Order: sequence, then C-alpha cells, then structure tokens
Amino acid sequence: MDTKLPITVLIAAKNEQANIERCIRSLAPAQRVVLLDSHSTDKTAALATQGGAEVIQFDYAGGYPKKRQWALDHLEINSPWILLLDADEVVPEKLWQEISRVISSAPTQEGFLIRKGFHFMGRRFRFGGFSHAALLLFKKGTARFEHLVDEPADAQDMEVHERLIVDGDVGSIDTPLIHEDFKGLKAYLDRHNKYSTWEACLRKRFLDTGQWGADTIQANLFGNAQERRRFLKQLALRVPCESHLWMLYHYLFKLGILEGRPGLIACRIRSHYIAQVRAKLLELNMQGKPCSKGR
Repeated sequence: MDTKLPITVLIAAKNEQANIERCIRSLAPAQRVVLLDSHSTDKTAALATQGGAEVIQFDYAGGYPKKRQWALDHLEINSPWILLLDADEVVPEKLWQEISRVISSAPTQEGFLIRKGFHFMGRRFRFGGFSHAALLLFKKGTARFEHLVDEPADAQDMEVHERLIVDGDVGSIDTPLIHEDFKGLKAYLDRHNKYSTWEACLRKRFLDTGQWGADTIQANLFGNAQERRRFLKQLALRVPCESHLWMLYHYLFKLGILEGRPGLIACRIRSHYIAQVRAKLLELNMQGKPCSKGR
C-alpha cells in the first residue's frame, strides 16, 4: 500500500519488547503511529522509536482518564481516523485493504468494530468463542471511553475492559486482526489476576448500585457486539456456577474442544478467571466496604 491512510494508530504498552516490533512493522500504511508507554523498564520504547513510532510517556495519577482516553484528550491528532491497538496485536494486509475501502467510501458510521483474532500457544483459534469484536476504528472526536470505577494510582493505568462509546452509528469490518502475545503463559496469567481484581470491583459496583458507571455502554441484547456482551455479562454475574457454565459453553457448545490441548488450557484459564472474580467479589462483600468510589 503506497499511499498513507489518514489514520493515527495509538498503541498502549508497558514492557512489551517481545511484541512491539512485530506490531509496528504491520502499521506501515498508517499516517502516524504513537506508542503510549508507561515508563517501560525493558526495550519497548527504544524498539518502537527504531520502528518509526513516536513514543509518549504516560504518568497515571489514578482515577479517570486512563491512558487511551488521556491520549484522546491531550494529543494533537490531525488525521480524521484513529485506530486503537495493543502491543500484542498485528494488522494484516488484508485488514488494511478493507479499512482503506471503508474509510475512502465516505461512511455514515462514526466507528467500526474489528474482531480480535485470538492466537494462543502458537495456534490460531477457530473455535471456542475467544475472538471478540471491539470498537477500534473511529472518527476523531466521536468516541470516548466508559468511565466505570476509579482506581488508585498504582492500579491498572490503561483501559482493558472499558469500551468506547460512539456518538453515532457503528459498523463492522469483516477481516480480523491478529491477537497473539509472545510474552508467555506467566505474563498471561499475571494479567488475568490483575484483571479479575478490577472486574470484582466493577461487579460489586453494579450489584450495589445497578450501574456500571455514570457513562457506559448500554446493555442491549439486540444491539451491536459490545452492547450484547454487556447484556450477557449482566445476566452471567447473577448465575450460580458461572465459571462451570462458562467452561461448558466455550469448550463444548462453542467447540473449543476442537482446538486440542491448547483449547482445553485456554478454556480452563478463562473459567478459573471467572472463579477468581467471584471469589474476590465475595471477599469484598464480606469486608463490607466499597472498593472504589466510582463517579
């Protein structure tokens, strides 16, 4: 692709030297690539600079906004489109071609959902329901992240499960990106432990107040992929034996069993994640204290 596309790519990262070169190499068609770094202690920033990306360091003071929303609020972005990525994600050529067709057709949609094609233990998963769609491509000035629970400064400084709210219609792009982490299972499990603490706080807020936050994706069974996921989450968090049901659904009904041993391991890890969330939520309720003031 010879002509640069009018897109600014924002990559959120911390200590991603195992992934960052591969990610940035795939972004040549973009007009601008910005790495939002959290003072990595490895070679992430240096490798990103060598690959042609701008590097901006983010200092988290706690609360809202986190890293990506901060960038949307404070960076001078001149391109009409913005694409959000994690350092362990790659945009294949076929996806760039579809993005080019979409944005050159003067779309009426303000944003587009892109599926994150899940790779695990060196395998591209076709089954198991692990690949989900997220709103990653949008017109500048039309989207903002949910404000869910406020966290202390030493907590997760980037949006993980917070979704983008778009002022306007949302479309979908068919070609998935490649989501594959090369940091290994230890890093994968460590992240899940942090995420489960965050989600336990989020669930407690919802169960206590009936709200995920003051500014959130609306749960809608008949809405887009993000709205359906939020609707199903509201159902799941009240279901007994949620982690066991999750395992049965993804391993058997969604055919994760066809992915062999990696499929079994991935399903068990996700099932254990749900069990951790429920256990941490129980602990919070036993303590009788709110874990976050929210907004």
